[in-house]
Amino acid sequence: MERKLIKKALVSVYQKDKLDIIIKKLHAEGVEFISTGGTQTFIESLDIPCAAVEDLTGYPSILGGRVKTLHPKVFGGILSRRDLEQDNEQLAEYQIPEIDLVIVDLYPFEATVAAGADEPTTIEKIDIGGISLIRAAAKNFKDVIIVASQDQYQPLLEVLNANGAYSTVEERRWFAKEAFAVSSHYDAAIFNYFDGDDKSHFRLTQNNSKTLRYGENPHQRGVFFGKFEDMFEQLQGKEISYNNLLDIDAAVNLINDFDDITFAVLKHNNACGIASRPVLVDAWNAALAGDPVSAFGGVLITNAIIDKATAEEMNKIFFEVVIAPDYDLEAIEILSQKKNRIILILKNAKLQKQQMRTLLNGVLMQDKDLHTEVAGELKVVTEVSPSEQEVEDLIFANKIVKHTKSNAIVLAKNKQMCASGVGQTSRVDALVHAIEKAESFNFDLKGAVMASDAFFPFPDCVQIAAEAGVTAVVQPGGSINDQKSIDTCNEKGLSMVTTGFRHFKH
Repeated sequence: MERKLIKKALVSVYQKDKLDIIIKKLHAEGVEFISTGGTQTFIESLDIPCAAVEDLTGYPSILGGRVKTLHPKVFGGILSRRDLEQDNEQLAEYQIPEIDLVIVDLYPFEATVAAGADEPTTIEKIDIGGISLIRAAAKNFKDVIIVASQDQYQPLLEVLNANGAYSTVEERRWFAKEAFAVSSHYDAAIFNYFDGDDKSHFRLTQNNSKTLRYGENPHQRGVFFGKFEDMFEQLQGKEISYNNLLDIDAAVNLINDFDDITFAVLKHNNACGIASRPVLVDAWNAALAGDPVSAFGGVLITNAIIDKATAEEMNKIFFEVVIAPDYDLEAIEILSQKKNRIILILKNAKLQKQQMRTLLNGVLMQDKDLHTEVAGELKVVTEVSPSEQEVEDLIFANKIVKHTKSNAIVLAKNKQMCASGVGQTSRVDALVHAIEKAESFNFDLKGAVMASDAFFPFPDCVQIAAEAGVTAVVQPGGSINDQKSIDTCNEKGLSMVTTGFRHFKH
């Protein structure tokens, strides 16, 4: 396997962290350096000689630093094909040195945007020379190594430690691939800045990937793109799977809508039990009572610190994942008894504000459903108004139905979900399923409330709910038959409120 020797390196970086290790190692291997401005000063501060780009090109840095490396004597040395006689002759004619290694990073454009900088400042953070060096060196990977970010410092060190200043074409191709990942992400960020909310083209990139054991099923390949560790700290447990990630996402989105101490149990992205209580262990017991059968193997989440008493109760059943903002030490000791159990601390619940999915031959994108109704938004449309307790339960149930697969009905009482009807093709079927399930777990639905993710096209759901004992209903409204459902509520003595917001989830 042929290896190429690094003789000369061009180094031009914005961030100097860990650069000294690379420079010293290359210097020890006899590599010579060319650099610009601050990077040249940094290299020379290590007592290592470094030629200035200006001496090579014969031009100083101009236009306030906008033009430094954009010159044939730089790019010719990077792009020359070593095995092409014509290229070698031109290098000799114009006295252009071969450059075998390029180490560069880019101005922090994304960080500047995130900091809220004004447009002139932001525009100046669009890198020109750096991005051009990356593309040139990556294109000529047959002869040149490109290190386009600090993330590639360690892989470069591994190459240098293993083989000195020699590299294989396979190694250089890997660095080129990583470099194009950097440049494409950078360009996507710039485009999205200019595009704003227009959504004229779809550009989304993620720099971090994790290969999963498999996808939704064992015969499917699965990969997660993102920084899971930015949101969670995994205290113990097995490798997180594709399906775990779907449930974790659903769990975090659900719990984010609750301010009271709340515990939820999820299965296949839907809550099978959820309750709010002043004391966490009571919230857990009430959530589990909602469906102790489906809770087996589920994903558990709470917005409160898990204590010993709650952990002892939780530990009585098998579950795969638990998520909380923190845990008492005694709770950790109890929950960690099952070594495969995934225990997560939710460090940062900041979620994306847009959703997308592949569909047909394209991508479907929408704003996330971030609206959560409050009591002041409920419009009473019946002769009877809901009681204060019923209003609290209606808000509680409506939060759940928002995160439940359509068609969805949620029955709740005293801030405890009694049952839900999930993902049915008929809203009547969803309600009947919920009633049957509640009764199977011995819930008394007298005085319960009902939440629907969408309007009632006919009054049948209200009729069935009244017969089951439901006394208050929340729904978006908007059907041409709304009055029929309202009339039925009035006949049965039910209260009904509308929100004006549909919460389909498909």
